[in-house]
Parts: sequence; structure tokens; C-alpha cells
Amino acid sequence: MRGETANGYVGIILVSHSEALASGLMDLARQVAGPDVEIIAAAGGPDGSLGTDGARVLDALRRGARGSGAVVLMDLGSSVLSVKAALGQLEDEELHRLQVADAPFVEGTVAAAVTASTGATAAEVARAAEEARGVAKL
Repeated sequence: MRGETANGYVGIILVSHSEALASGLMDLARQVAGPDVEIIAAAGGPDGSLGTDGARVLDALRRGARGSGAVVLMDLGSSVLSVKAALGQLEDEELHRLQVADAPFVEGTVAAAVTASTGATAAEVARAAEEARGVAKL
């Protein structure tokens, strides 16, 4: 099933306390997703420290809400609060293009990237990310 608009591929937004963590995960996700899936990171505090920057998160959500829409994955704590606050500032049209996944950050991102690369819808990409929670490692 194809995504809804633009190039047909749903994007992924990573919200993390660590710019280094998000950057490394973004590299991994891009490798498995290929060049057609846009991956955006909103990570680190405003001064480059650990933390989340609400303005950066809002900008990432607005960017991701264009085109085919996006699935949002967060690491923990204030990244979740920052996403919730930013969602409250979006227009209805933007909100309809975003899916927030309650998923493990690394495993969920990889599953989302692989699924997005098939042209899946945002709901399907979010579901794949959430299902990654149950994947055994041993």
C-alpha cells in the first residue's frame, strides 16, 4: 500500500536527548531505508547539551508533516513531553500527517525505516515500529 502524497514514502522523525545518539541512529535508518525515506532528527538541548529543544521538535514535526507525512519516535522522558507540547501547536492538517509511535527507540526506528521503504502508510510504519517491542534478541 502506497503512502498518501509526494514521493509515496512516509518519513521518520527521531526525537532524542542526545544529538550523537540520534545522528548514529539516523545513519543506521538511512542505510536500511534507502534514499527515498526522509529521516529527520530533533535532538539535544538548545545549547548542544543533552536534553530536548521544544522549538527544534516543533520544526521537525512541521517538516515531517509535509508531503507523505511521518512517524515520530522518541527516546524517553522529556522528549515525549516535548513531542506532546509540539503536537498541540500544529494545525489539524499537519496532525493528520503524523503518527506517534509508542516504540523502542532503536529497534522501532529500524523497523519503521524498513517498512517505510516499501511505500507503507504512516499507520503501517507506526505499527511496525511498535511491534518491534516484542522482537526477541536471543
